[in-house]
Amino acid sequence: MKTILFCLSCAGLLAAPLVHAHISLEQKSAAAGSYQKLTFRVGHGCDGSATTGITIMLPEAISGAKPMPKPGWTLANGAREIAWRGGPLPDSQYDEFSMWLKLPDAPGKQAFKVIQQCEKGRAEWSELPGVPGMSGKYPAPVLDILPAAATGPMAMPGAAPSPVPAPAHQH
Repeated sequence: MKTILFCLSCAGLLAAPLVHAHISLEQKSAAAGSYQKLTFRVGHGCDGSATTGITIMLPEAISGAKPMPKPGWTLANGAREIAWRGGPLPDSQYDEFSMWLKLPDAPGKQAFKVIQQCEKGRAEWSELPGVPGMSGKYPAPVLDILPAAATGPMAMPGAAPSPVPAPAHQH
């Protein structure tokens, strides 16, 4: 009986980060210097209120982002941010917002601040793990950019896929 309770407790601890990952990146890692599609998942609204806007702030090292249009949403594409407005996306549903961009040549973690606007209220997903004074209630999505060599054919299992080649036709 103690073993069963212990296993249930462990399962709860493992699931906890998933419950609190309110806006998350589908991709956890990618190759440095590659072109990459990033998909941000919006798992709920603001305290039961429907989502009406998502603004993603691009880290300084990220450039050339091209957002994917969504039916029922308008797009505003600035130099350092991409914003979708519309919906509404009910609190009981989830959706995904995607963009295509060029990753920096240097490996490291890149955090994306996301502002979620709702019919009633808003949430700023900007907290970084391990930073003193942050509650961890509103974590920013983080992409781990790996050295390009770490993603080649001889890469370890579970590593990011090989770099995506640049699109043939760019404007």
